[in-house]
Amino acid sequence: MWKLERADEIGGVRTEVGGAPKLLAAAEGGPGLWFDGAGDGLWLPVNPIEGRASFTIEILIRPEAGGPAEQRYFHVEDAAGRRGLLELRMVGADAWCLDTFLKDGVVSLPLLDRTKTHPAGRWTWVALRYDGRAMSAWVDGVKEREGDVAIAPMGAGRVSLGTRQDKRSWFRGAIREVRISAEALPPERMQH
Repeated sequence: MWKLERADEIGGVRTEVGGAPKLLAAAEGGPGLWFDGAGDGLWLPVNPIEGRASFTIEILIRPEAGGPAEQRYFHVEDAAGRRGLLELRMVGADAWCLDTFLKDGVVSLPLLDRTKTHPAGRWTWVALRYDGRAMSAWVDGVKEREGDVAIAPMGAGRVSLGTRQDKRSWFRGAIREVRISAEALPPERMQH
C-alpha cells in the first residue's frame, strides 16, 4: 500500500518529481497529493506487479473539473513495453468516466464506457483487476466493464503517477492511496 503523503518518497521508494505536486492538508480533503493537470507528476523506479500472473490495482482519487480531456494517473510499464494504465476521460465540464488499459506486444485491451460517469470533486476508489484471463474495471466496488486479454507477467519496470511515463496526459486532482494486490481480489475484498 502506498499512501501519498509526500512527493519525494512513496512507500519507502525515492521518486523523481516533476512540477510541484502539493500535499493536501486535512482542511483541503487530505491527506493526499494534488496534481495540477499541467506538469505535476511522480516517477518511481519499481514495478509493483512484476512477475504477477494476476493482480489488482486500486487507487483512491479525487478528479477535479477543469483538467485535460484525457488524463492518466497511474502508468506501469516494464522494459519489454508491457504496460497497464488507469486513466480517466472528462465528460462535460464536471464529470468523468474510468478508462483502463493493458498491453503486451500487439495484444491490448482498453475498457472505457463513456455512459458511466462520475462527479468530479469527490474521493472515489477505482480499480483494474486482472485474473490471468480477464481484465475488469471498477469504480467504488462496482464492476463497470470486463474483457478477455492474455498478457504475460511483467518484468522489471517503473510507475508514473499523475501522468503517462512520457510526460503527457496530465492528471488534475488528488491521489490519496495506491493499493497493489498480488491476486485478482474478490469483489467483497475490494475498496469501495
